[in-house]
Order: sequence, then C-alpha cells, then structure tokens
Amino acid sequence: MASFRYLLCTVGSVYIKSKEAPAKDILKDLVEMCRGIQHPLRGLFLRSYLSQVSRDKLPDIGSEYEGDADTIMDAMEFVLQNFTEMNKLWVRMQHQGPAREKEKREKERSELRDLVGKNLHVLSQIEGVDLELYKETVLPRVLEQVVNCKDDIAQYYLMDCIIQVFPDEYHLQTLEILLGVFPQLQPSVDIKTVLSQLMERLSNYAAISAEALPEFLQVEAFSKLNNAIGKVIEAQADMPVFGAVTLYSSLLKFSLHVHPDRLDYADQVLGSCVKQLSGRGKIEDSKATKQIVALLSAPIEKYNNVVTALKLSNYPRVMEYLDNETNKVMATVVIQSVMKNNTHITTVDKVEALFELIKGLIKDLERTAYDELDEDDFKEEQNSVARLIQMLHNDDPEEMFKIICTVRKHILTGGPKRLPFTVPPLVFSSLKLVRQLQGQEENPFGDEAATTPKKIFQLLNQIIEALSNVPAPDLALRLYLQCAEAANDCELEPVAYEFFTQAYILYEEEIS
Repeated sequence: MASFRYLLCTVGSVYIKSKEAPAKDILKDLVEMCRGIQHPLRGLFLRSYLSQVSRDKLPDIGSEYEGDADTIMDAMEFVLQNFTEMNKLWVRMQHQGPAREKEKREKERSELRDLVGKNLHVLSQIEGVDLELYKETVLPRVLEQVVNCKDDIAQYYLMDCIIQVFPDEYHLQTLEILLGVFPQLQPSVDIKTVLSQLMERLSNYAAISAEALPEFLQVEAFSKLNNAIGKVIEAQADMPVFGAVTLYSSLLKFSLHVHPDRLDYADQVLGSCVKQLSGRGKIEDSKATKQIVALLSAPIEKYNNVVTALKLSNYPRVMEYLDNETNKVMATVVIQSVMKNNTHITTVDKVEALFELIKGLIKDLERTAYDELDEDDFKEEQNSVARLIQMLHNDDPEEMFKIICTVRKHILTGGPKRLPFTVPPLVFSSLKLVRQLQGQEENPFGDEAATTPKKIFQLLNQIIEALSNVPAPDLALRLYLQCAEAANDCELEPVAYEFFTQAYILYEEEIS
C-alpha cells in the first residue's frame, strides 16, 4: 500500500508538469492522500518523498506553475501542512516500542530530524514569502507547532532550524514573536545554546551590514533580548548557574558588537549576571567559571583597553564570585592587556579600581599555605605585577605622588613572599619622580601639599623598611644605596646620610 502511495506522488509530480490541471489542486490532493499512512516512520519517509518531488513544482512567484494571484498562499499552505504532519509523525516516534528502548528511539529520531527540517528550508526558499507574510503567517504557524508538540528534541531542533534557515533581517523584525516562545519551551530544552546562536547571528548581521544598525535601535533589540533572558531564567527554575551565565555572556558579546558605544548596556548585563549569582558564594562549577571568565574577558578583548573595563561598575562585583585560582587567572588577563596595549593608568581612582581587579595577585584572598603554591607560577604572577607598577604614570608630580602612595598601600598588604617582587619597581618609580623634581626649589611658602624630593625620600624609607620584616637584607641594602645616591644628587646631604646609615646597620646586623 505504501509503495502505491509513492507511485501516486510520482504520478502527481508528472501531472503537475503536464500543466493539465492547476498545481495547487494536485498538491492539495497529494498532501491529503499521505494521511492514509499513519505509521510514524513510513509516513515520515512518504511525506519527505512528497516534499522532494514537489519542491521545484510549487506555484511560487515567477514559477512556470504560478497560476492565479493567490497561488503563493497555496504553495505556502502546502509546505506548512506537510511540515505540521511530518512533525507530528516524528514526535509520535518516541511513543513507539518499550520504555527500555527510549535511548535507541531518541538516537533514531535525531538521525531523522533533517527530514522535518527540510520543509522549513523549502519555506525559506519560496520567493513569495516576504517579511510581511513571514511575520503574519509563516512564523506564527511554525512556532505554534513547536510549542504544542511539547517534545524537547523537536523543540530544540526546530527553534535552531528557524534561526538558521530564515534571513537575519526577518529575525530582527520579528524578534518579539520569536523570543516570546522561549519561556514556553520544555524545561529540558537547551535554550541557552539556541538563544546564544540567535544573538551570534544578529551580531554578525550587524557587523556585515552597517545600514542595519538603525533597525537594531528601532526594534530595541538589546532590551528585548535582555528581558527574554530574564523570563527564560525565571521560567526554568532549575537552570544551572552555568546556563544563566552563558546567556549573559552571549548577550554581552551581542551588546559589545552591536552597540560598542553603549557602556551602560554592558554594565547592565554584568549587573543582571551579579543578580543571578548573588547568594551562591564562590562558584566552583568549572563550566560556570569558564563562562564567567569569557564574560569578563569580552570587554577587554573588544576595547583593547583596561581603562574602559574600569568604567564598568559591576565588573569587580562579578569577579567576586570567582574562586581564588580563577580570580588570579582573570587578574593576569587584565595585566596582560595593559602590557600588550601599552595602556598607561594615569589617575588615582583608576589605579584603585585596577588594584581592586587584580587583588588576587596582590594579596591572599584567604589563608593560603605558601608551601602549596607552585614557585614558578608565583614568581611569574608577581613579576607581572612588578611590570604593571611601571605602567602607572602621570606627568603631574602631585598626581604621580598620590599614585605611588596608593600602590604602596596595596602592595604592603601582600605579605612577606610578595614584597621582594613589588617593592623594587615602586622604589624605582619613586626615584624616577625624584629625578623629575631634581633641581626644583622647595615651595617657599612651605605648602605641605607640595610634592618635594624630601617628602618622597621619607616615603621611600618606609617602603624599604617593610623589607626588613621579610627579611630580605640584600635587596634592602641595594635599595637604600640607590636612594642614598639619588638624595646626594639632589644635594640633600642629611637624607643621603640617613640612607647610608640604614645601609651600614643592615650590613653589620644582617649580612656580615
């Protein structure tokens, strides 16, 4: 009986070609005829064959089988009807056979999914299906079938298929309709992947089509995507933190590509992410941690400038949820960006914000047994901090002195293992400022706020003294002598004498 119906499909195809009857009437008869086969697998293959033999004979605009003005609706109706019936047959396959073979059936269904998806591909190729027809008829009909089938395999595949086969422009103009479906999908559907693919496609569309950017603003794409993600997370109460962070990571990348000038959008995404993470403590799930790192890396990679990331108020709040090791990794990414792009941090508030981001390398976030640390890794981390200190510079002596005081405050919290790495670069930054001021007369009015070499040397004495608690006498001795030489060059004999005295005491008591 089934082979007879295949023959009828073939005969119908030839009959359309003969043009002895309108194509729409023959197609309507053929799609109805296929209802006779109710076995899911056989029915699926029969309808797939019908789709194959009829796809080049649809009464489309410009086709030789076009007929009267309304036939585009007939072509669309034929494909939609065939798609609906095929999807029902495909979903019914999960109920065929014993429960113990469920896994085997799911595998078979996954292998057959393209048979159903081809109908959507055919729909996207129909010339007469313009944006208006897609918005008013095609998309609502397809989405109705997606929601009503209540099958996680079908819902995931069909949503992915819609996103892949129809034009990006159509997605942008029907964003609200498309996003409205996501919260209605089964909880087991991998929504994060499908939504992420949609955002990626729209980002690419914005990148290759500059004239499309006003459309994004017109339809308020960012706002709609942000709201949709919130509703999806709300609807799927059991969604793991990894899923939520993945969605916000994709939204941030979308925002950075489509609206690079809107830092408030990026900060809003980070704020939404903080809201999802709140109350969870340090995130220990490796997948979620990886996504948080991707989320935090995105603004740095996009702008190639850490200073821009420092403007995002929620950036350090997200970092709070990283475990100590990952916090260090992220801090290293920040420092590498500064080095790679030769970014000069020039103000005290930016230095404060920067050291807040890299505090995982500056001090122990919690009690750490130093013997558990890998010595080479620790040295590499601290050397990178030392290089960073050299990048902090301002031509104004007052501001530079404030930066030095701020850095001192932070590095002195680092403990005895870190000071031998972080004190020397700070000392040499301070001496550089001394050389800049060298020869300038002291403020005749005795203004305490003025930055003078004497004031810097007082600070240097305190900084180097911190090394005596490490202890690191060799290093401290060399630094004292460097300061003594600089003080002598500035004709500050009492100050130079004090540094030489400190050096001799250190030599006699610790080194000799």
